[in-house]
Order: sequence, then structure tokens, then C-alpha cells
Amino acid sequence: MGRTYDTNTTADELVGDFAHDIKGKVILTTGVTLGSLGAAFVESVAKSQPGLLILAGRNVEKLKETAEKITAAQSNVKVRALTLDLNSLAAVRQSAETVNSWDDVPHIDVVVNSAGLMASPYMLTVDGFESQFGVNHLGHFLFTNLIMPKILASKAPRVVNITSDGHRLNPMRWSDYNFDNGETYNKWHGYGQSKTANMLMITSLAEKLGPKHGLLAFSLHPGAVQGTNLGSFCNWEVDYTALMAADKALGNPEGWVTEFNFKSQQRGVATFIYAAFDQSLKNHNGAYLIDSRIGDPWKDTIKPWATSRLEAERLWKLSEKLIGQEFAY
Repeated sequence: MGRTYDTNTTADELVGDFAHDIKGKVILTTGVTLGSLGAAFVESVAKSQPGLLILAGRNVEKLKETAEKITAAQSNVKVRALTLDLNSLAAVRQSAETVNSWDDVPHIDVVVNSAGLMASPYMLTVDGFESQFGVNHLGHFLFTNLIMPKILASKAPRVVNITSDGHRLNPMRWSDYNFDNGETYNKWHGYGQSKTANMLMITSLAEKLGPKHGLLAFSLHPGAVQGTNLGSFCNWEVDYTALMAADKALGNPEGWVTEFNFKSQQRGVATFIYAAFDQSLKNHNGAYLIDSRIGDPWKDTIKPWATSRLEAERLWKLSEKLIGQEFAY
């Protein structure tokens, strides 16, 4: 039996423990702007000599900054940038086509979908979807499935979605996922719906591709982490009160918590590494992870609407309809 980890486990500890599993792996990560958890993840993993780090993001200059920081610290680690704009399905298709054209990258071992928006004002993606749902879920759903042949070519394929215990703030709004063109929009409800979708996508991937193809898929909550750019849309003097109100309306205990219990980036990113490389998770495909362990519905915030196979299949069908493409797994 392997080591037991907890909320105080750090990324560097896990990178050391999983060095053998990381070495030589091809890892694609979205959302890697310096200061983000995605960037902290790839910087940490680089210490154990992966075969290739593929950095995916919308801004070419920011991708370059992250790549340069990695190679300055680990000069022998190969890094490749991939332009990926999750706000546009056409752009996502183009990026996936690029990845699939890389003959020198026959497989991708681990995909970590870390990019995302939190509590943004009401905006629409290029294709007319509420931005948190469109970017956090639909963009990743399409991209991951389009590059699935490369993922399944790995001997030990994994997909990791970064979600949040913020999934507690809303189930899927099946009849109004776009918030009636903004008329029914609440930024925290929008965030909750998108994080629920991140979890349900993992449930489907594990069920559809685990038994026959050996794909492992996990979602995770990194915790409230200091120093990231995720809260760029938030004015916490106002938005924390709004967050508490959203929780109180649902009867969530978080509605009466008056401050965040922050983690360091080292502690927050630890669960990324646990999800991506821990071998003991093989018997828990589709699990939701927190604090570098499997989530416990008796003591952690895990809403049944985010883990239901029925809801997962319903979202899969809706997602296929919205992107205009079916995936026959």
C-alpha cells in the first residue's frame, strides 16, 4: 500500500514520490499562464524529467513566458507551445488538428484541463454559450475528445479535469444552461454549473473509455489557493457576500463561513500531481479528488448531481448536440 497524503502534502513531495511515473511522460496541460495553478503544475512536474510538456493556452506570449521559465530551470526538458482558444469551437478544432498532425508525438500520456473562468460577468463565447459553461466545459470537452486517439495511444492514458467544490453552487441547468440570455444569470450559479460539468465529463470518460481502453479519468478540487489569477473577475469586498448568499440559498454550510481557508500553491498543486500519476487510483476510476486523496462524501462537499451517471450521460448527449459532433465510444 502506498503512502497516505493529506491537505498538507506538497507538490514537491509528490514529484519526488512519483518521479518514476513522471519520467518520460508526454503531458498536455491547458491554462498555464505564469501564476496559475496550471503553470505551477508543469513547473513542478518538470523536475522529474517528463518526455515532453505541451503547454496549451490562448496567449502565445504568455505560453512563451512559462516555457522559458521551465527550460531555464530544467534545460533538458522538452517543451512545446500550443495555441488553444477555448472560447471558440472552431479554434478548438484547429488546435486539435494541430496536435493530431504532430507525427513526432504519437501519444499523449496525461491531459490536465486546468484552464478556466471563475465568477465572470455575463458574457457569451464566440458560439453563443455562457462563457463559464462554454470555456470551462464545452471547449475542454471538444478538445479532449478530438485528441482522444493520441491519448488512447498511451500505455497508461489519463485525463484530469480541474473542478472545484464550487460545483455545490449549481447543478446543470438543463432547460436554461445559457441563463435566459443573461436574465437569470448569477455569476456563482454559472461557476457552479461549469464545475459540475467538469466532474460529469470525467464520470462519462471513465465509464465509456475505462473498461475497454484503459483510460483513467479524475476530477479534483485544489482548494482555495493564494496568489493565482483565477479570481481576476472578482471584487471580494462584494463578491464574497454574493458567494455566501448563493450558498445560503442552497443551505450549504459554506454560506456561514466568513473567510477562505487558503492553501499555498505547493499544497494546491499537489492534488494535480496525485491525480495525474498516483498508481493506487487505478481502482477508483472517475473519482473526485481533494487534498491528495479520494473525496469522501461523508465529510467533503460532493454533491450527488456532480457524480450521477445519469446526469453524466445526459450532459454528454447535450454537449455533443451543442458542439455538433458525436463521439462513438
